[in-house]
Amino acid sequence: MATLEESFPRGGTKRAHKSELQQPVEQDNLFDISTEEEPTKRKKSQKGPEKTKKLKIEKKDSITPVKEKFEILRVESLCEGMRILGCVKEVNDLELVIGLPNGLQGFVQVTEICDAYTRKLNEQVAQEDPLEDLVSLPELFSPGMLVRCVVSSVGLTERGNKSVKLSLNPRNVNGVLSAEALKPGMLLTGTVSSQEDHGYLVDIGVSGNRAFLPLQKAHQDGRQKSKGAKLKVGQYLNCVVEEVKGDGGVVRLSIGHLDVSTAIATEEQSWTLHNLLPGLVVKGQVQKVTPLGLTVNFLSFTGLVDFMHLEPKKTGTYLSKQTVRACILSVHPRTRVVRLSLRPVFLQPGRPLPRLSCQHLGAVLEGVPVCNFFSNTGATFQLKDGALAYARFNHLSESKKAPKPELFKPGSTHKCRIIDYSPMDELALLSLRTSVIEAQYISYHDIKPGAVVKGTVLAIKPYGMLVKVGGQIRGLVPPMHLADIPMKNPEKKYRIGHEVKCRVLLCDPEARRLMMTLKKTLVESKLPAITCYTSAKPSLQTHGFIFKVKDCGCIVKFYNDVQGLAPKHELSTEYISAPETVFYPGQVVKVTVLNCEPARERMLLSFKLLQDPQKELEGGSRKKGKAVHVGQLVDVKVVQKAKDGLEVAVLPHNIPAFLPTPHLSDHVANGPLLYHWLQAGDTLHRVLCLQSEGRVLVCRKPALVSTAEGGQDPKSFPEIQPGMLLIGFVKSIKDYGVFVQFSSGLSGLAPKAVLSDKFVTSTSDHFVEGQTVVAKVTNVDEEKQRMLLSLRLSDCSLGDGAATSLLLLSQCLEELQGVRSLMSSRDSVLVQTLAEMTPGMVLDLVVLEVLEDGSVVFSGGPVPGLVLRASKYHRAGQEVESGQKKKGVILNVDMLKLEVHVSLNHDLVTRKHKRLKKGSEHQATVQHMEESFAIASLAETGQLAVFSLTSHLNDTFRFDSEKLQVGQGVSLTLKTTQPGVTGLLLAVEGPAAKRTMRQAHKESETADEDEEADPALAVGVVKKHTLSIGDVVTGTVKSIKATHVVVTLGDGVIGCIHASHILDDVPAGTTPTSNLKVGKTVTARVIGGRDVKTFKFLPISHPRFIRTIPELSVRTSELEGGHTALNTHSVSPSEKIKQYQVGQTVTCFLKRYNVVKKWLEVEIAPDIRGRIPLLLTSLSFKVLKHPDRKFRLGQALRATVVGPDSAKAFLCLSLIGPHKLEKGEVAMGRVVKVTPNEGVMVSFPFGKFGRASLFHLSDNYSEMPLENFVPQNIVRCYVLSSADHVLTLSLRSSRTNPETKSKIEDPEINSIQDVKEGQLLRGYVKAVEPKGVLLSLGPSVVGLAQYSHVSQYCPSKKALYSRHLPQGRLLTAKVLSLNHKKNLVALSFLPKDTGKPDVLPASVELPLLEQEKGTETEGADRKTTEKKTRRREEIQQKGQVQRKRQPQVKKPGKRGRGEAESQQESVNKKPKRAAPSEEDDSGVEVYYREGEDEVEEMALPRQEKPARLADVPRLQLSSGFMWDVGLDSLTPALPPRDSSDSEDDEKPSEATKSKKERALTKQKAEKELSRIEEALMDPGRQPESADDFDRLVLSSPSSSILWLQYMAFHLQATEIEKARAVAERALKTISFREEQEKLNVWVALLNLENMYGSQESLTKVFERAVQYNEPLKVYLHLADIYTKSDKFQEAGELYGRMLKRFRLEKAVWIKYGSFILRRGQAGSSHRVLQRALECLPQKEHVDVITKFAQLEFQLGDAERAKAIFENTLSTYPKRTDVWSVYIDMTIKHGSQKEVRDIFERVIHLSMAPKRMKFFFKRYLDYEKQHGTEKDVQAVKAKALEYVEAKSSVLED
Repeated sequence: MATLEESFPRGGTKRAHKSELQQPVEQDNLFDISTEEEPTKRKKSQKGPEKTKKLKIEKKDSITPVKEKFEILRVESLCEGMRILGCVKEVNDLELVIGLPNGLQGFVQVTEICDAYTRKLNEQVAQEDPLEDLVSLPELFSPGMLVRCVVSSVGLTERGNKSVKLSLNPRNVNGVLSAEALKPGMLLTGTVSSQEDHGYLVDIGVSGNRAFLPLQKAHQDGRQKSKGAKLKVGQYLNCVVEEVKGDGGVVRLSIGHLDVSTAIATEEQSWTLHNLLPGLVVKGQVQKVTPLGLTVNFLSFTGLVDFMHLEPKKTGTYLSKQTVRACILSVHPRTRVVRLSLRPVFLQPGRPLPRLSCQHLGAVLEGVPVCNFFSNTGATFQLKDGALAYARFNHLSESKKAPKPELFKPGSTHKCRIIDYSPMDELALLSLRTSVIEAQYISYHDIKPGAVVKGTVLAIKPYGMLVKVGGQIRGLVPPMHLADIPMKNPEKKYRIGHEVKCRVLLCDPEARRLMMTLKKTLVESKLPAITCYTSAKPSLQTHGFIFKVKDCGCIVKFYNDVQGLAPKHELSTEYISAPETVFYPGQVVKVTVLNCEPARERMLLSFKLLQDPQKELEGGSRKKGKAVHVGQLVDVKVVQKAKDGLEVAVLPHNIPAFLPTPHLSDHVANGPLLYHWLQAGDTLHRVLCLQSEGRVLVCRKPALVSTAEGGQDPKSFPEIQPGMLLIGFVKSIKDYGVFVQFSSGLSGLAPKAVLSDKFVTSTSDHFVEGQTVVAKVTNVDEEKQRMLLSLRLSDCSLGDGAATSLLLLSQCLEELQGVRSLMSSRDSVLVQTLAEMTPGMVLDLVVLEVLEDGSVVFSGGPVPGLVLRASKYHRAGQEVESGQKKKGVILNVDMLKLEVHVSLNHDLVTRKHKRLKKGSEHQATVQHMEESFAIASLAETGQLAVFSLTSHLNDTFRFDSEKLQVGQGVSLTLKTTQPGVTGLLLAVEGPAAKRTMRQAHKESETADEDEEADPALAVGVVKKHTLSIGDVVTGTVKSIKATHVVVTLGDGVIGCIHASHILDDVPAGTTPTSNLKVGKTVTARVIGGRDVKTFKFLPISHPRFIRTIPELSVRTSELEGGHTALNTHSVSPSEKIKQYQVGQTVTCFLKRYNVVKKWLEVEIAPDIRGRIPLLLTSLSFKVLKHPDRKFRLGQALRATVVGPDSAKAFLCLSLIGPHKLEKGEVAMGRVVKVTPNEGVMVSFPFGKFGRASLFHLSDNYSEMPLENFVPQNIVRCYVLSSADHVLTLSLRSSRTNPETKSKIEDPEINSIQDVKEGQLLRGYVKAVEPKGVLLSLGPSVVGLAQYSHVSQYCPSKKALYSRHLPQGRLLTAKVLSLNHKKNLVALSFLPKDTGKPDVLPASVELPLLEQEKGTETEGADRKTTEKKTRRREEIQQKGQVQRKRQPQVKKPGKRGRGEAESQQESVNKKPKRAAPSEEDDSGVEVYYREGEDEVEEMALPRQEKPARLADVPRLQLSSGFMWDVGLDSLTPALPPRDSSDSEDDEKPSEATKSKKERALTKQKAEKELSRIEEALMDPGRQPESADDFDRLVLSSPSSSILWLQYMAFHLQATEIEKARAVAERALKTISFREEQEKLNVWVALLNLENMYGSQESLTKVFERAVQYNEPLKVYLHLADIYTKSDKFQEAGELYGRMLKRFRLEKAVWIKYGSFILRRGQAGSSHRVLQRALECLPQKEHVDVITKFAQLEFQLGDAERAKAIFENTLSTYPKRTDVWSVYIDMTIKHGSQKEVRDIFERVIHLSMAPKRMKFFFKRYLDYEKQHGTEKDVQAVKAKALEYVEAKSSVLED
C-alpha cells in the first residue's frame, strides 16, 4: 500500500480502503485521466490477491507510459463548467478570442462579460442611442490580459470544427464560492458593477454578497493608463479581499498592484477542490519528477505540471521535495484534476503576458526534429534556436486517420510550417499538413490589397459570392464585382467548388474581412495598382472602377478603399451635361492621376488620358498655345516692363503672359523692389499659372507655388469643405469685404466682420490687392458655387507663431539677397557698391551736411552719387560739423532709393563679438524699421539682429499703440548665432508685454516725428504760382486734417489753411476745421508761402517763393481788414517762440497724441508748435489713463506757457495752470524708482524729481506699503518742500485731495513735537538694537522700545526678536515718555498698552515675562506669595460667576499712580520701572503653575478701543473682525490679570483709613457701579463679552449680522472652535423661513473654514451648505471666496463642476467669463462664450452675448467687445436693450466720435416711435453734457425731422 500511496497521492493522509478504491468518482487521483475514459480497465486491475494487485499497480506506475498521466489538454478533455485560466488574444467589438493552455483557443461573447454590462447593452438596444457610460470591449480588454474563464459549451462549427465557448461572468467563474467561504487575502476576479459616491460596487459573482472598492484603493491600480482615471462598468479587475463583514455579506476590496501581485492562496483561506479557482498562486513541494512533467503537493492537494509549463531555465533541474511557487491553470469539475504552471509570467497576478505573437509566423521549416509524441494529442518539436514548438494531433498528417507513432519517434525530422503562437505556453504552433505548407496564405495578415489570389467558390448569396482562399480564409465578392458588366444570374457562370482567380480589393485582418473582385479588366490589368494615396503620383495611369456617379463628376475607387474624384470637366474631351447618363457604378475605367494630397486623402483624376509624348511633339503651333493650364509650374523670361507688372514669355514655346508686381513676392514691400531690378532677358523659374484663358496670368508667390506643387489646393468646387485652410491672394477689396482667389482659379469672399480679430473700420486699412493671405473656409454654397472665408488670425493659425515669423523673415531676406545678386550684375559702380554693403559694416565717413531736422548726410567717398544718412536719433547726440570725419555702422541699404542708413552710436560701432547661444533671450533696442522687418541691437553686445514684424501672412494691420518705434526696447530670442550673408543675426520677438519705451533722457537725441509733412502737400513737384502775400483767392476744400485744411486753387495749385486762421474767436473744446467741408468753395487771403523742403515760410522776395505752398486765412478780420504776413525764414525758431512769456495763456490745436513720448503735440500757429506733457494735461487719473478719449484731434485747447524749449523750437505748455512745483502745490508725477523700506522716487516734466517716504504714501499705513507702486505708475503728489534739488513729496489723500476729508488713521509725524505722551501710534520697525527695538514713527522721528516693553514673553535668545521683527514690519506702539532735549521717545508694544496682539506669536511657546519676574522676587516676601497663592485657589473654586463679576466690580487702574508704585515697592519690593504709564496696572495678570499647560482665565479685559478694520474687509462688522486676516495676526486669548493682588495689598491699609476716607471710597464705588449699569442700559452700546452677545441673539435670534459679530468676537481671540460652535447655534436657531439670513451664516462659515480650516473641513461645510440651501447660490459664494483669497486653481475647478451641473444657468457662464477675463485669459473667454451658446437655450443667447461684451469692455479688449456688439446688432437690429447697453459702454470706454456714430446709426433705424423717442432723448442728454450748443441744436433738428417724416407718412 505504501507504493500505492506514492503513486496515487490523495488530498489527505488517511489510507484508502478497498471499498473506497472501487468508487472511481470518489477517487482523489489528481492526474490520471484514464480513470474517466477507461473505468473498466481500472476495475479489472483491482481484482485478485493483495500481492498481485500491488505488483500490478507498481507495474502500471513504471511500465504504463507516463505520457498518459501527463497528457496535455485537448478539446475533448474540456467539459462544461471547467474553470480555466486564459489570455486575451484578440479583442473584437462583439467577442474576445481567448488563448488557453496547451495551444487551445476559446471565444467569449459580449453577453458573457458580466450581468451589469449585459444590462447596459440591452438598454442601448432598447433606446437606440449610445449610452455615455457604456464602453466597447476594446476599451475594457487589451491583448495579453490574463482572465479566469469557465467553459460554457463545446460545440461544432458549420465546417465541423470544435468550438469552445467561454464565459467571464463572475457569477459563473466564482459561483463555486459561498459568502461564508470568503476570507481576507483571497485573490478574486470581478467586474465593475456601478460607481457610487465613495467607490465602486464590484460583481464578484458570490451570491448574498456585496463587494465594495473604495475610491482611494481604485486609484492605486498601477496598470491604469492615467492614475485617477475612472473605472468603467464591465471593467475586469483582479482584486484582493481586504476585509470581510457580516459572514461575507459585505467585503472590502483592493486592486493595488502590490497587493494583487503578492497575493498567495494559503490554508487559512480554506480552499477546497470544489471551489479552487484558476489564477491562484500557491506554494507547493515537488512530489515526483518525470521527463514529461512534475506532480506537486500544494495546500492539501496534488497537482500536475506538464512539460509545457515548467520554468524553461530550470527544466531538468527539479528535485523531489523541492519547494516551488505555482499558478493554478485549470480545475476539472469531474475528475478534480488540477493543472499547474511554474512559468514566472503567471506567478505575479495582474500582470499581462509580455509576448503575444511569433516573429516567424508563416515560415516553412525544413528538418525539424521531434522531441516527444503524445497519442491523441500531438507532438512537440525543437526549433533551431532551441525553443520548443507544438503540433496539434490534427495537424500531424493530411489524412483524418491517426498518424503512426513510429513516424514521430524522438529525433525524427519533418518539414513543417509555423501557423500560430500560443501565448499561454509561449510556444509556436506547427502544422505538418502538406496543404497548409503549400498554401499561399495562412492568415488574413498575409494578404495584401491588389494581390491576385486563387480561391474556391463556397456559396452564392444575394449579397455576393463567398470564396475560400486558404484554410481558414474566406472572402466576399460583392455583386458589383462579379464581372466587368452587371450580372443578373451569377449562378449560371459560377458553380460551387469551381476555382476562380480574384484580385484583393480590401483586407482587414483585425475584422477578418476580405473583399475581392472578379472583374477581368482589374484582375488582368498590367498597370500599377494604387493601394495607398502616397503611391498615386501625378500623371500615373491605372485602372479603377466607378463607385458613385454625381452631378459634379465620378468617384473612382481603387484598392484598399483609396478613392479619387474625376471632375465633370475631366470626364471627356467633350462636354458632358449629365454624367449619370454616360457612366454607371461598377464600370471599369482607365484614369490618369492629376493631383493627390496624401495628408488629406484627396485625389483628382481625369478620364482624358495623356497623349503619347511623340505625338505631342508632332502637334502644330495651335496646340502649343494651349500648353499652359491653370496650376501648372513654368519658367518665364522677362520681355519688358509694363505699368503695373512684367510682360513675360512662358518657356519653351514663348507663350506671352503677364506677371503683376504684387505677384512677385509674398511680401508686399519686396514686389516693387523686384520689379525695379528685374530686366528684360532675366529668367524666373517655377512660376505658377493662375489664368490660361484669354491673357495668361502668372504668379511667383512662393506660398502659392509650394501649395500648387504639393497638390494641396482644391482644383474644383466640390473638393472644398468648411474648415479647410487655403493659401491665396487678395483679388479685390470692397467696402463689405475682401475677395480672395486661390491658385486653382477658385475664389471666395471674406466679409468685413471676419477680416480681423481687431475692429475693422476700413477694409483697405487691413489688406492690399495682390497680398498673400491664408483663408479658412467657413461656408460653402454648392448650388451657387460660392464660399465664405475668414481671414481672422484666430481662425487661420498656422501653428507656432515664432516658427512662422522666422520662416517669413528668412524668405524675405532670401529675396533681398536675390535682389543684391541682380544688382551686382549691373554695370553701375554705385549699384555694385550698394550690393556689396551689408548691415553691420563699419565705415569711415565724412560729414557733408547737417540738415535742419537734425539728420546728417555723409559723402560716399570714391563712389559718386552714394548717399549715406544718419537720422537725428542715430546721430546719438554727437556734435557734428561739415567736413568732420566719423565712424558709422551700416543699419540697412535702401535698394530702391539707393540710400544707406548708418548710425554713429558708439555701442554699435564698437560692438563686441560675443559667443551667443541659440534660443537665448536678449534685450535689444530697435535701430531701424522696414515694412516687414526691423533691425535691433542687442543690449549686451551691440550686435545687430533682424526680426520679423509679422508672425502670419494675414498679420499686417497695427493700431498706432501697437507699432514699434525706433529706440524702443524689445525682447528677442536668437535663432542663429552667427551673422550670415545678410550680416544680421536672425531672431524672433518675444511677447509685446516685454516691450519698453524709449528712455526719457534720450528724448533730446531722438528724431522729431513732428516734421512729417502732410502727404497732400508733398506730392510730386509743386506747381509754380504767381500769387503774392495779401491776394484774395478762391478754392475748393480737398481734404481736412487735424490742424489744417488742404485747398485746391486755380491751375492745380495746392494751398493750406491752418486751424488758427479759420475763426477770429475760437471757443475752447471746438474743432475749427470741422466748419469746412470737403468740396466746399472758400474765399481766402494769402498770408505766406511755405517751402516744400524746409517747411519754412519764405518772404515774397525769395526766389523760391513761386514754388511754395500758399498759406491761406479765411478769418473774417483778415478778409475784411488788414492781414499778417508769415515770414520765418529770417527769424530762427528759438527767437520766434521767445515772444511768449511764461504764464501766458494761448490757444492751441491738438495735432496728435504721441504714445511713445507721452505728450500732446499741438500747434499754436502754422509756424509755432508746442508740446503738452501728459502729466500736465489733467489732475484726473481717468484722463491720464485714456487721454485719447478726452482730447480730440484738431480740438482747440486753452493752455498756459510753462517755458520755451529753445533746443527744439517748441513751446512747453500746460493745461492745469503754471507748473511751479513749489511748497503746497499739487502735481501729477510718474514713479521711477521704488526703494524697499524707504519710499518712492517720482519724476515730473522738465527733469524734476521728488521723493516720498513710507510715511507719506497713505493716510492709512499697511503691512506692504510699496506693493501698489510700480515704475511708470502715475501718482498725485503734494509738494512738502522744494528747498533741495530733490523735492519732498506726500501722496497722502488728505494732502492731495483735502476736500474729500478722508479719515486719517495714521497722522503725520514730522518731528518730536507731533508726538504726545500716552498716544497710540503706528510705525515701521527700523532695527533691532542691543537696547531694544527701534521703530520709525515718521521720516525723521524714531522711537525706542526697551525689551521689557516689547513683548510679554521673555525669549532666551535675542535673535528671536530679529526673526519676528524684521525691518519694515508695521507695529502699534504706545508712547511711554518723551525727552525733547535728547529727542528720545520711549515706546511700548505690550498688548496691555496697545490693545493689539503680542509682537511674538503664541506658537513660539516662550516663558512669560511675569513668570520671569516672579522667580526673581520669589524670596523677597514669602508671606505675600503665600497670600497670593491662597487667594488664587479661592478664586479658582468660585468658578464662572466670580469671573463674570470681577471686571464690573474692580476697574483696572483704579488707584492713583503714586499709591500703586509705593505699595508695590513696600510689599513686593519690585524694581521701579523707568517710565510707568497710567495703564501699567491693567488689571490683567497671568498665573503660571509648573507642570500645567492650562492658563486660568480670571477676568476679561475691557477694550478701550475696537480693533481697526482692514481697508476693504469682506464683511464689515462693528466689533472689528476682519474675514481677510490671517490666524497669526489675531489677538491671542490672554487670561486677564486678576485684581486680587491689589485687594490683598489694600487690606492692611484700609484699617488705617479714617471714616471719612472709607465713606469717600464707598461713594466712588457706588458711582462706578451706577455708571456701569447705565452703560449696560445704553441701546447703542457695543457688546464686549460672550454674555452680551448671548443677550443680543436671544432678543433677535434670526439676525444673521448679530451671529456674525458673535463669531467675529471669538475669532479675535483665535477661538476658532467657539466661532464654529456659534455658527452651528445660529443655523439651528434662525427660523427656516429666513433663507437669506441662514445663507449669510453659511457663507461666513465657508469663509472661516477657507481661512482657518483645512480643505477637508471646507469641503464638508460646503456639502452641507449645498444640502440646506439653493445649491447655485452656495457654489457662487464659494467661487467668490476662492477668487478673493487668490485660490485660482480651486476656483477654476469649482467653476468646472458648476458648468456641468448648472450648464443651463446663464449666471454661471457669465460669472465664469468674468473670472477668466479678470485673470487676463482673453483667449479662454472666447471659448467659454462658444460653450455657453452651445449649452444655453436660444432665448438666452442675446443676454449672454451682451454680458460677455460688457465684460470685454471692462476687463478685456474693447475692440473685441465692439465686434461682439456689432455682430449681435447685425442679427438683432431692433433690440433696444442691446443698443442701450452698447451706447452706455461706448460712452464709458470709447471716444466721442464713436458715441456719436452709434447715436447716428440708431436714430436712423426703423423702430416704434416710443423707442425712437427714448434714443433721441439719450442723444440730446449726451450732447448737453459733452457737446456744444450747436451739437444740441443739431440733435433737436434731427428729432424734428423724424417727427415730420412720421406725420407725413400718417397723412399719406
